[in-house]
Amino acid sequence: MNLSFPPECKPPSPPKIPHRMSLHEDERIDPYYWMKERNSDRVLAHLHSENAFYESMTKSWKPLQDKLFDEMKARVKQDDSSPPAKNGPYLYYTRFKEGLEYPILCRRKDSKTGSQDSPEEITLDVNEVAKGHKYTSVTGLLPSPDHNTIVYGVDLVGRRFYDLHFKNLKTGEVLDRVIPNTTSNVVWAEDGRTLFYTIQNPETLRAEKVMRYDLPTGNSTEIYFESDEIYSVSVGKSQNDKYIFINTGSFDSSEIYFIPAIDPTREMKLFLAREPKHEYSVEDGDDGFYILSNWQAENFRILKTDSTKTNKVDWQEIVPHRKDVLISDMLLLKKKLILEERFNGLTQIEILDREKLTVGQPASSFVQFQDNTYVVELGTNYDYDIDFVRFNYQSLVQPQSVFDYNFTTSTSKLVKQNEVPTYDPTKYASERRWATASDGAKIPISIVFRRDQRKSGGNPTLVYGYGSYGLCMEPNFRLSVVSLLDRGFVYAIAHIRGGAEMGRHWYEQGRMDFKKNSFTDFNQVTEYLIKEGFADPKLVFASGGSAGGLLMGAISNLRPDLYRGIVSVVPFVDVLTTMLDPDIPLTTAEYEQWGNPNEMKSYFYMKSYSPYDNIEPKPYPAMLLMTGYHDSQVQYWEPAKYVAKIRDMTTSKQPILFRIDMEAGHAGASGRFQAIKDTVAQFTFLIKLSEVES
Repeated sequence: MNLSFPPECKPPSPPKIPHRMSLHEDERIDPYYWMKERNSDRVLAHLHSENAFYESMTKSWKPLQDKLFDEMKARVKQDDSSPPAKNGPYLYYTRFKEGLEYPILCRRKDSKTGSQDSPEEITLDVNEVAKGHKYTSVTGLLPSPDHNTIVYGVDLVGRRFYDLHFKNLKTGEVLDRVIPNTTSNVVWAEDGRTLFYTIQNPETLRAEKVMRYDLPTGNSTEIYFESDEIYSVSVGKSQNDKYIFINTGSFDSSEIYFIPAIDPTREMKLFLAREPKHEYSVEDGDDGFYILSNWQAENFRILKTDSTKTNKVDWQEIVPHRKDVLISDMLLLKKKLILEERFNGLTQIEILDREKLTVGQPASSFVQFQDNTYVVELGTNYDYDIDFVRFNYQSLVQPQSVFDYNFTTSTSKLVKQNEVPTYDPTKYASERRWATASDGAKIPISIVFRRDQRKSGGNPTLVYGYGSYGLCMEPNFRLSVVSLLDRGFVYAIAHIRGGAEMGRHWYEQGRMDFKKNSFTDFNQVTEYLIKEGFADPKLVFASGGSAGGLLMGAISNLRPDLYRGIVSVVPFVDVLTTMLDPDIPLTTAEYEQWGNPNEMKSYFYMKSYSPYDNIEPKPYPAMLLMTGYHDSQVQYWEPAKYVAKIRDMTTSKQPILFRIDMEAGHAGASGRFQAIKDTVAQFTFLIKLSEVES
C-alpha cells in the first residue's frame, strides 16, 4: 500500500542534460551533472521546487510532527547543566537556560572543599553570539593557561570555516583581534600569548597549514605546510602541558613534531617520520614519551622512549598487542595510564599503575559495568596530577551518566546522570544479538524496545548503520528514539564491518576492496531481525547518514524488497564521480578509504557499488533524503541528483521525498530545539509508512 497524497502534488521534473565522462575505456552519462552549478539560478530554482514539493506532500502530517516535537522537547531538561570539570584554579561547566537554543559557558573558582558558593562567571553566552543568525556553531573554546583569556571559533554558515575570537575574562571585553577561516583546532602555549591553530584549503577543505599567532601584536606565522594532499594537520598539547604537538596524518599514516610549550618560537622537532601503514600518537609522561602505535600491532600497543631517542629501535614495549583488544585511546596521568579499548564489540576502560609499568609489572584493573550493551568513554580530564579519572557511561535504556573513578578505592562515584523528564527506563529493554554474515563473520547488533509493545509477528523496526572510517556506532541513549519505541517500534544498530567495533580487522574488512561487506552485513542483520521475530517483514525501515547514506543507497539497490522505507541524511551516493574530482572537498584524502578511481581496479570496484551508478528499473522502497545546502563534506548535489534519477527509474509508486535546508551544513540545523525538527521529519515519515501497513 502507498501513502495517500494530494493528487495535484507532482514531483519536480528537472531537465536532463547528458554529460559524458570517460575513463579506463568506460563511458558514463550523467543527465543531472549540471546540478553542481552552485548558486546558479536553475539549480536554486530546482532546490526550492524540491522543498515546495516536500512541504505540499507532508502538509497533512503537521499534527503528528507537532506531537513528536512536543514529546521530544519534553524529554529535554531545559535548565540543565553539565557537571563542573576542574581545569587549574577553576571549575568549568556548561548550562542551558529554559527556552534558549544555545549553551551558556561558565566557570567558578575551585576550592579545597568543592564548595558551590564561589560566584559564577559567564565565559561565553552562545545565545548572544547567535543573535540575528539562522545558523551558529561555536567550537574550539579554550581558556589560556593563566585563565585570563578565552579563544573560540564561530561559524555562521555551516561549512565549518571558523573565525577565531578572543575574550578578556577579567574585563568581559571581546577583543578586536579576529583570525578568519580556521578549522577551530587551537592550542595555547604556556606563555599565555601564543596560540597555535590550523587552516584548511578553501577549495578542498583539507587542513593543510599550522600557524603560530601572537595575541598582543596580532601577527601570524606559518610554521608548517603539508604538501601531500592525502595528509591533514592538527595541533594538540600533552596532558602535562609541556609540549605542543604538530600532527600530520592520513587515514593510514602519522607524523608528529613537537615544540616545548614554554618556548613556542623554538624550531619544532620531528618525532618520527611518516611510514606507510604506521599510525601513532604521542604523550609526554615526564619520564619520557609514551607512544600508541600500530607498528607490528594491528590493534595497537603502548611503547615508551626517552625524548632524545625517537627511533623505533629504541622503543620499549609497555602494553603488548592483543589480538582480541583494540586500544582506541590513551590518557596519561601522573600516576596512571588509562586505556580506552574495545573488546568483543564493547568499550572498556583499563587502568594501569605507572610505577608497576616501570618495573615491568603491567598489572591492570578494569572499570566494571552492568548493561548487556552499553558505551563508555573517557570524559573531561584536564589536569595531570589527579587521583581519579572521569568517564561517561550510557546505554540504550540508560541516559548518559558521568562518573569519577577513584584510584585509591577502585570505586566509581556517580557525579551526574542526565535527567530525562517523562522517561521511565523500566519500561524498556535492550538486547545484544549476533547475525552471521555470508562469509561466517559474526555481526553484533544492539536492540532496544518497549517491553509491553513486543508482538509475536514482529514489530515495525528501524535498523541504523554506518560502517565507514573505523567509526563505531555506539549503543548510546537516544531520547528521540523513545517516541518510536512508544509507538511499537524496535530500534536496532547494526555494527557492520567498516567500523571498528570488533577491532582493527573489522575496519579493514569494510573498506577499499572489501567495502561491499558493509552492505551485505547490513542486509544480513535485517534478515536476522526478521527471522528472530523482532521485525515485521512488511515494516522494516533503514536509516543512515553521510557514509551511512552510501550504505542506504547500496542496500536499496541490492535488496529493495527488504525495506518498507529508507531515511538517508546528507548521503554520499555519487561515489565514483565525487572521487574522480580532486577539487571537491576531502576527495584525495579519501583515497585510503575507498580507493583511487584513477586506477582501473579501484574504478570498476567503486562503480560496482556506487549507489547513483547502479540505479536501475526496479521497485524501490519509499525514501526520504535530507541534506544541507552548505554541506562541506557531502555536497548538496549528490542527493539532489540521486533523487531525480531514482524517480526516473523506480517501478514502484512509493514516494521519494527530498528536503534541503538552505541554511545548514553537514551537521544539520544548529540549536538544541531546531535540531529536533530534523529528527521529527524523519520519524514522521517512518510512522506514516508504518500506519499504512498496520
